[in-house]
Amino acid sequence: MTIAILGIDLGKISCSLVGLDAAGRVVLRRRMQRAGVIAFGAKVPGCVVAMEACCGAHHLGRALAKQGHTIRLMSPEYVRPYVKAQKNDDRDAEAIAEAATRPTMRFVAL
Repeated sequence: MTIAILGIDLGKISCSLVGLDAAGRVVLRRRMQRAGVIAFGAKVPGCVVAMEACCGAHHLGRALAKQGHTIRLMSPEYVRPYVKAQKNDDRDAEAIAEAATRPTMRFVAL
């Protein structure tokens, strides 16, 4: 299982993670606590980590960048068109990962 892009939907207590391979197929779906995300990031080889921009995303992004990941933060209104069906945390994480693959996407600086 090689993860090229890891989309993370941040929540107050738990976070949803969706990993895409180089072809864009979903290879990972998990829910975990914020501390677990940092520990999981240490186990995964360097990849692109995508999140919606917020205060928590900047904090988590700095921690994951120290582990060798490339961080891409996006404004939530740019992610919304990529949600496929009824909104939930897992679908949001998948939409975040898919939006990060778009060549014309605008990212927020970490």
